[in-house]
Amino acid sequence: EMVKLLENTFRSVNIGLVNEMALMCRNFDLDVWEIVDAAATKPFGFMPFYPGPGLGGHCIPIDPVYLSWKARANGFEPRFIDLATAVNASMPGHVISLIGEGLNRHRKSINSSKVLVMGVAYKADVSDTRESPAVEIVRRLRASGATVMYHDPLVPELCETDPPLKSVPLTAKIVRVQDAVVVVTDHQGIDYEWLVRHSRLLVDTRNATRGIRHGRHKIVKL
Repeated sequence: EMVKLLENTFRSVNIGLVNEMALMCRNFDLDVWEIVDAAATKPFGFMPFYPGPGLGGHCIPIDPVYLSWKARANGFEPRFIDLATAVNASMPGHVISLIGEGLNRHRKSINSSKVLVMGVAYKADVSDTRESPAVEIVRRLRASGATVMYHDPLVPELCETDPPLKSVPLTAKIVRVQDAVVVVTDHQGIDYEWLVRHSRLLVDTRNATRGIRHGRHKIVKL
């Protein structure tokens, strides 16, 4: 059991570190994905982890918290675990801030805006929504007064929201009327160049728009 907890905690802590680096790099006006990719060219001693909108799934967001609780119950203070958990838990709120910043460029606010969330599964190319950060992002957008739709080819209905949502088709007509499109889960098979072309504003939390040259002024990256 402890072996499994170590594995998941290792990933949680390293994702927390790179998420904090993403926040720092944004403050420095640097691209965190370029930084990680360059660091990964070191042949020894570095394992690349990438930032994102928050942790999801049934292991990484949960097991370290369980281990932290158990350690504290036995008189040990697990500082690394708790700090990484706090950083990772802050990422959906950071995404909301990025959406707000992007909309401000168009003299709009989240309140009364139309937002299309791309992908609600907790990671790419699966249909599992357990602990998905997309759920928290949808809830916060709605609480801020946005009208929210989502598209996910693998998740036809999102039951974790109240009321539940159904995936909408990805058509130019739907994309063009959105004030913001937010890539939360970067499923393969999505034409992200097409998506940028038809979007007014695209917030990219997964680096899905890497390599796209045209329309970069529309893109806000994590």
